[in-house]
Amino acid sequence: MSNGYFTVLNECENVIIIERSKFICAIKGVADEKEAKEFIDIVRKKHSLANHNCYAYIADDRGLVQKFSDDGEPQGTAGLPMLEVLKAKKIYKTVAVVTRYFGGVKLGTGGLTRAYSSSVSECLNIAKIADMQQASVFETKIDYEGYSRLLKLISTDGIVTLETSFDNSVIVKFAVKMMMVDGFVKKLTDAFNGKINLNEIGRGYYNFK
Repeated sequence: MSNGYFTVLNECENVIIIERSKFICAIKGVADEKEAKEFIDIVRKKHSLANHNCYAYIADDRGLVQKFSDDGEPQGTAGLPMLEVLKAKKIYKTVAVVTRYFGGVKLGTGGLTRAYSSSVSECLNIAKIADMQQASVFETKIDYEGYSRLLKLISTDGIVTLETSFDNSVIVKFAVKMMMVDGFVKKLTDAFNGKINLNEIGRGYYNFK
């Protein structure tokens, strides 16, 4: 597992005009490559009359499953620059599609490269970005008095409450950034004088932003 990555939480769209050409960037966070391809197909159908529907995606949480397409633009001027923006910003599990409606003025290879990369960058600037960090997931069962103390300890940066259930006692599941685990467990144990039942029940990536 890598230490972490960023991903897009929502689906967003942004339009820029360069020398009368319209560049429409659509970006979406995806669970896997299948979902990325489905989104590309949706955009292609929506803009079936466009001159180009170029795309780039990184579909896994390690940055290994990636693909791009220039869709008829000169080789290396569209899909690859788009992919490089995602890689530079460490935006994974995300797909970007840039639709171009040609405006009659040729931009040249350098102009196209800048246009496609800028289109993705500007769309990412308005997207909701999640900071996905590697974390350990803990569960504890505690009485109501202890829950009040626990709440203060887990209401801090680097810890996300995932689930809380209330009955005769309180069961809390929460994720702690991996780099904080040792210090947090010691702090929690000291706060309860060792009288807390804390179980690590898994690991994964969670949004800490």
